[in-house]
Amino acid sequence: MPELPEIESVRRMLEPGLHGRRVEAVDVRRADVVAHPDAETFRRLLTGAVFTTAGRRGKFLVLGLAGAEGPLRLVIHLRMTGCLLLAPAGHPEEKHTHVVLSLSDSSGGTELRFSDTRRFGRLWLLEEGESDALCGIDRLGVEPLSPALTAEYLSSKFGRSARAIKSCLLDQSVIAGIGNIYSDEILFSAGIHPERAASGLTAEEWECLAEVIPERLGYFCAKNEMTSEEALDLRGRDYRNTPFLQVYGHEGHPCPVCGSALRRIVVGGRSSVFCPECQSIG
Repeated sequence: MPELPEIESVRRMLEPGLHGRRVEAVDVRRADVVAHPDAETFRRLLTGAVFTTAGRRGKFLVLGLAGAEGPLRLVIHLRMTGCLLLAPAGHPEEKHTHVVLSLSDSSGGTELRFSDTRRFGRLWLLEEGESDALCGIDRLGVEPLSPALTAEYLSSKFGRSARAIKSCLLDQSVIAGIGNIYSDEILFSAGIHPERAASGLTAEEWECLAEVIPERLGYFCAKNEMTSEEALDLRGRDYRNTPFLQVYGHEGHPCPVCGSALRRIVVGGRSSVFCPECQSIG
């Protein structure tokens, strides 16, 4: 599933191409990917609306529009296989393209296309005053790239927990946007074993995590940047920072710091790769 750096990459890729564009037509081919409202209301409200902002909240994209009946927010969660592309109207479509927005364009037509092989991704169109509870954004914790993520915050939320720190980092109600990939990368950089109980971390380790979390996520956001043209060439699928990952997916490879073989374990039902030397459980 795409995590914060991948979603931020999509946001940055879409923003310049969407800003100020009017939605001329809306083609919903599978109504079940529109979680709210019904497909017909979705078409009616979006048609004629103008894109104004492109934001992100955790793993959600939040696209702001000025609609005929008031402000709108198009909230999108890509889940496992969802993909958003800005494409020329005549460009071949990806398989399993479920929603197409035709945009105003003096160069002959541009489309915002949502495709999803497994159809787990969802779109919500929220009118002014509608609750974030409709899409689940209201349940998210702090943004890990914001100043609100401090050692004190982390310690207050997790410091008494017997859960493994790996599981804590995946708790979206406390920190929004970290998933399996980047929790491994963060813990490796912090030198903390993924099975350590959060209650056993020291004040210095909470300080370290508060520094490493935004640093690692910011690093991967930068490495993952691409233009809409590059995304189109890659068919929107190269969302992974594979060449830059230090531990995730590298079970059995030498640790980039000490050379020891990286190990894979399962923590809270999730795969986790770590260095047994650099991340000693103590």
